Amino acid sequence: MVVVAVAGGTGHMGRTIVEAFIADGKHTILILGRNPNPALEAELGVPIIAVDYSDISAVTKTLEGNNVHTAISAINMSPFDGSTPTEIELIRAADASKTTKRMITSDWGVPHKDEHLAIFPSAARKRDAQAVLAKVTDLETTRFCIGYFLDYWGFPRVKSYMGSTTFVVDVANDVAGIPGTGDVPVTFSHSVDVAQFVVRSLDLQKWDPISWVVGDKVTWNEFLWLAEEAKGAKFTVTYDSVESLTRGEATELPNHLPMYIFLRKEVFRGMAAMFSMWFDDGFFNLNPKKKLNDEFPDIKLRTVKEVLNAAWKTT
Repeated sequence: MVVVAVAGGTGHMGRTIVEAFIADGKHTILILGRNPNPALEAELGVPIIAVDYSDISAVTKTLEGNNVHTAISAINMSPFDGSTPTEIELIRAADASKTTKRMITSDWGVPHKDEHLAIFPSAARKRDAQAVLAKVTDLETTRFCIGYFLDYWGFPRVKSYMGSTTFVVDVANDVAGIPGTGDVPVTFSHSVDVAQFVVRSLDLQKWDPISWVVGDKVTWNEFLWLAEEAKGAKFTVTYDSVESLTRGEATELPNHLPMYIFLRKEVFRGMAAMFSMWFDDGFFNLNPKKKLNDEFPDIKLRTVKEVLNAAWKTT
């Protein structure tokens, strides 16, 4: 048993990880956050420690004072408020901590290519964090690459803290904008399943630089068919050509509209087109030589069909 600190553990992937550790019961868990949260602290039954990540020395003392062995970062690398993520500061604090020996950094996606750095802010921030990780002196590290989160298409009936905004297939409104031919496989993993692998990974004697989790694989055409089957409805479907996606023109889905409060329409539409191009390029079609699925075959991963049926099937 060790003490585990989850940075960003009050929301999204972080809270999912915290609840997985609580359910497992093997390790002592605490949350690092920017602000106190007594109500959530009482609800979860774990301490939430407010830290100023910019004060690396203070964060180091917090880790040491709580005997933290493993730090897990679920810090948002693409905050809508335009703030700069504090991943690098946390890495430096964990490396300086005498008690902290392991760290999982905030990735939860796919390894980005060099050409992505200029067009996707979180890709550049993750790459910057990797550069700092390369210089750590007393810290074993890994990052989780899981494909694309399946959660978005099951919300709210399938428990998740990830949110409900989807690209490509808007199940709620029976609409889809399929990238390219729609025949390229995409790897989908649910956050709750990924969190179980995070917990179990602490039992491994040695971590690989990347911890791969490969969930269900379907093409977007197959995904569309499964969604239509679950709802018993025929969707309105548009196929977005590579040329239109290159121009930043992805099909606007009804569930995109609420997002314009946070991002300008043209920015969000460009992001949707970018992800659609990556889907069509096979960027999310994961085929690692080694994956955690093989280390822990008892962990059952949700399939696209299971999540869609649980969320949308009425009969």
